[in-house]
Amino acid sequence: MVRQPCAKKILAGLIQSNRHQILKFFCFNFANDGADFKERTQSAYQIKPCMEHSRCSMQAGWNIKYKKSGRSLCTLYPMKGYFIALVVIGSHELAEAELLMPLCSNYVQTVFKATKAGNGQKWVMLDVKNERIMEDVFSLINLRKRMPL
Repeated sequence: MVRQPCAKKILAGLIQSNRHQILKFFCFNFANDGADFKERTQSAYQIKPCMEHSRCSMQAGWNIKYKKSGRSLCTLYPMKGYFIALVVIGSHELAEAELLMPLCSNYVQTVFKATKAGNGQKWVMLDVKNERIMEDVFSLINLRKRMPL
């Protein structure tokens, strides 16, 4: 009798064999702003990204998570030519985020205002297509975890 490999082993093998292709996809789509974001985040917060696959209804697929001390700072979703940054603004940061909004781009203000609060927090998903939006994302991340001086 021939023993069949279990589904978990098959899936693990597929993921491992496709890891190179996945990394190639991330590198291609993160060629400019994404690489800058990664370098800046790692340098400022002393954290390394973690690549994961998500079935989340907001944005399913491969993503890069940044966590510090068990707290999610942000999650990046690579797209063609840009990336989406998800920053969860918790109940402790919400008032400060409201004060920050007039300093942000019109796009970030619009998305923030349109994002519904749930359980005292906002899950803000921003299309990072330029340097200004990336700066705004860092300002929001900084509310969650102050950048060390």
